[in-house]
Amino acid sequence: MSDRSPATENPWQQLRRLTPARIALGRAGASLPTAAHLDFQFAHAQARDAVHLAFEPAALQDGLRQRGLDSLLLHSAALNRDTYLQRPDLGRRLQADSANRLRDYRAAHGGGRDLAVVIADGLSALAVQRHALPLLDCLLERFPAEGWSLAPVSLVEQGRVAVADEIGERLGARMTVILIGERPGLSSPDSLGLYFTFAPRVGLTDAARNCISNVRPEGLSYAMAAHKLLYLMGEACRRQLSGVELKDEAEVPRLDGAGSGPGNFLLGED
Repeated sequence: MSDRSPATENPWQQLRRLTPARIALGRAGASLPTAAHLDFQFAHAQARDAVHLAFEPAALQDGLRQRGLDSLLLHSAALNRDTYLQRPDLGRRLQADSANRLRDYRAAHGGGRDLAVVIADGLSALAVQRHALPLLDCLLERFPAEGWSLAPVSLVEQGRVAVADEIGERLGARMTVILIGERPGLSSPDSLGLYFTFAPRVGLTDAARNCISNVRPEGLSYAMAAHKLLYLMGEACRRQLSGVELKDEAEVPRLDGAGSGPGNFLLGED
């Protein structure tokens, strides 16, 4: 009889099935196996491509039109991609022509809307093109019941998060949410982020915003992101604030089917 013990499966392989993280890749001598090395290079190329992919607002405008939503095409003060990547400050403000367009719109239509939705390419136009409209569909299903009024959707090329503050202020909206492409990771070149602000105005810092991150089918679902955003909107109106003082305490269904619980794992139960 053989003295060898029966072969057992590497327990790391079980964990690998549960995550796209690069674990249990194996080795070839002192290096990675060729397949793992090529996969890493491919993921890195996808991330780089996502950063430089051109924003295509025409398809978004058409999709918004089909949903009965007006839109405004705007541009940040960063006139091209190279400037955008090197001068983050310019991506946070509007180009003069775009600022004037918002001024004219408000003069003609007035302000006072509950929410201004902004869609910006950020660091991944791919994320916006894939996920912005499906997420909006989830929100639009709930908005009539909640009674929220919408300003025209602003589409911003070369935009960063803070540009939504200027847009919300110029449109006279009580709240803004910007749907923006997040910095690509090596397993997520198309991750969409949401940043929500109550009483938007130029000059606010990140402490005044709430973030909902990694919105995509492989991350946070559209329905769950919409659920969290609607909770934040309701609480922001009730408490007249957003940011670090407004915590995500939205109740979410439990995986075991035993009712619901707090969405923030840092918050204990009574």
